Formats: sequence, C-alpha cells, structure tokens
Amino acid sequence: MRMLRAGRRGRGWTPTMAGTLVVALAIFVCSRAAYPAASALPAQVPFEQAAQDLASPDSGTRMRAVQLLKQAAYPEAAIPLAATLTDPQDAIQLEAIAAELNIFLADPIVPKKRVALVVEVRSAVQAEPAFAAGPGALGPRPVPIEVLTALRTAARDDNPRVAIEALYAFGALAVQPGGVVRRDLLRLAGPDVAAFIGSSDPAMRFAAVRVLGRVFARRAGDEEVESTVGDAVITALNDNDRAVKSAAMLALGAMRYDRGVQALTDLFAYYGKGEAAERALDALAHIARPTSAPLFTAQLASRSAALRGIAIEGLARLGDRTQLPAIQAAIDKERDPAVTLAGAFAQVLLGNAATDQVSDSLGRPRVRDQAKRYVVEMAPGRTTTFAHQLLDSDAQIRLDVVDALGLAGDPAAMAAIEPLIADRDPQVARAAERAVARLSQSNRGGR
Repeated sequence: MRMLRAGRRGRGWTPTMAGTLVVALAIFVCSRAAYPAASALPAQVPFEQAAQDLASPDSGTRMRAVQLLKQAAYPEAAIPLAATLTDPQDAIQLEAIAAELNIFLADPIVPKKRVALVVEVRSAVQAEPAFAAGPGALGPRPVPIEVLTALRTAARDDNPRVAIEALYAFGALAVQPGGVVRRDLLRLAGPDVAAFIGSSDPAMRFAAVRVLGRVFARRAGDEEVESTVGDAVITALNDNDRAVKSAAMLALGAMRYDRGVQALTDLFAYYGKGEAAERALDALAHIARPTSAPLFTAQLASRSAALRGIAIEGLARLGDRTQLPAIQAAIDKERDPAVTLAGAFAQVLLGNAATDQVSDSLGRPRVRDQAKRYVVEMAPGRTTTFAHQLLDSDAQIRLDVVDALGLAGDPAAMAAIEPLIADRDPQVARAAERAVARLSQSNRGGR
C-alpha cells in the first residue's frame, strides 16, 4: 500500500489515489491531557477514516483528525477540512486554519517530529507569518474556492483570534487563483472583507486593510476595484491607529484606486517628510495618475533619497517619455544606489533600455528586494531579456528571477521558466514549478 508521509506530496498526485493512501502517525505525538485515549491510537489511520472523523460528534475525535491531516499536508483533505473551519470549538477552528495553510505552503511545516526517540517541536503554522511571506510562500497546487469561502465565513467568528487567523489565511491563499476564478472571487469577497474595516478591534481593521491590499493588488485583466471596497480603504486613512492608516496607504497604491489620489495627495502635503509622507507618495507613485506628475517632478529635488526614488518610480509608471530628461538630470548627480536603481527602472519603462542594470542588482543585498519588485513590473512583454539571469551561476539570482517572472503574470514566461524545473538547485526547481503553475492558473479561463 502506498504511504503518504507528513509534509511530503508527490508531483504526480491525483484525486483517485485517495482510497489507497493512509496518513502516517509514526511521527505524530498528541497530549494525553487533551486526548486520554492517545496511547490507544493505531499506528496508521486511513485517509477515509480521518476525513470521516472530521464530522464526529466527539470534539476530541474531530481535533485528532484535523491535527493528523494538518501534519500530513494531504491535498485531498482541503475540502473536507473546510467544514471544520466553522467548528463550534475554537481550538479545532484554529487547527483547521493551520491545516489548510499547511496543505498549500511551498514548504509544509511538520509541527512535531520524533528524532532518536525525542520529540522535536517545530515552528507552528500561523496565518499572519504565512501572509507576510507573500505569494512566494505558496506551492503550485490550486486552492479550492470552497476553502476560501469557508475562511471568509470563519473570519466572522465571535472569537477575535479565530477571526483574525481566518482572515489572514484567506489573504494568504486568495492570491493564487487567476482568470475568471479570480474575477469571481474579487466580486464576492470584496464587500465581505471591506466590512471588517468598520470593526471596533484595531487588529481586525489592520488585518482587513492588509488583506484587501494583497488580494486586490492590480493585475493585468483585473476590473476596476468596486467603490464599496476602495472607499472603505480610503476611510481607513482617517483611522486613529497609525498602523491601520499606514496599511491603508499601501493598499490604495497596490489596488491603484483612482479615487484615493486626492486623499493621498492631501496626506503627503500634511506630513511633508518622514515615513508617513513616503508611504503616501509611494501609493501615488503606484496609482500613477497624470495629475500627480507635478508632485513627482518637484520631489526629484527633495533632500530625502527615499522621496527622490519614489518620485522617479511615479514618473516612470506614468509612461510619459518627456519625463526622461528630468529623470536623467536627477540621476546624473545621484549617489544613493536605491535612487540610481530607480533611474534604471525608469529608463526601461520610458526609454526601452536593457533590463540588465536592474536585474543584475539582484546580486546586491542592499537593493535586492527593490530590484525584485522592479523585475516583476518590467517583465510583461520582456521575459526574453532575463535569459542571462536565468542561467546565472548564483542560485539566489536564478530563484529571484523565477519568482518575479511567476508573479508578473505573463504566460510567455513559461517557456523560459520550464527548463528550470530540472535546475540543480532544489529551491530553484521548486520555485520554477510554482511559477509555471501560477502562470498556468492565471491564464486559465482568460485574464
């Protein structure tokens, strides 16, 4: 009988294998206090039995089944587990949320592992860290819509901890669908998540704004953000909690919500300098509306390197080639490497320059993250220009370019990425597999 080991999933997995697979318990250790009958557990439990136990009237049996499936990270468990996301027991809900996340993580976590007869406790599966890690933390498997719907329902739970965990889990997993599935998801989920911005709990408001910014981050083919969603984020700009207000600025920029331009411009004028001003200008630079051009041009002479760099990005995204002389004049006397890199980014978008100056910066730790963001933006229509970096001797550079091309959403990149599924570095190979799956899902059903 073929065995399913905790945290391991074969690439050739198919749903029809469910009847022959079992969940291995050799490394599972549970608390006698929580489960008095733990010592009587069998060495192995068939998947069908574990799935059936999810509906047991006994809470201990349900908890044990959820924990087994969480540790196994078994793909077919995703839909059966969705029912336990709204379990009457808070502890079971939290375990179910963790189980759903663990199924779709690129590197599933084994919470407990027996090494030489000693139980070694690993990191817990938590939603916010998974969310904060970004889309690259997810593996290639598609997330069933039933799971995303159940997580949104669980986010309305009376227990704040359960609600926030469910909301972050939704935000982490909901970035994966593409095409028609994504458009339907955004239409249904937007009002649900936006309603949480009215919560009395600042942690829930913060989570809601962050999730909206992540899930509704503008992609090619997306429809305009509904006003009920975008305007809810605008109201968060007036939140008394600084973290919520800051997250709202970032979200409006990611969503490229036009109606937020005036409010963000007013906030920049109010703050003038400092982190809050940088976030407001950054949001405007991502929305990139022609009315912001004078503001960006004025900031080219700012004493703040951060504001100068953001202003260059904003002018680049406007797509107005007449801005190139002003950008070049600013770069000619620039010494800050981050601002110089922003200038190279602008030269690509406005002057059709080679992408090498940006992509080669992936090898410079100080500006690596900035360069990776730029590669994501530059990649659509330019995927062939990254062939050199995909063959780089530095595995980290190959990994960064593969991740960026996968996030860029241009299906033309698949031809360049697919050979790296056989890369000698296992991390690059897994990243290539994820990227190809993401691009395939984005293109399925149209963009």
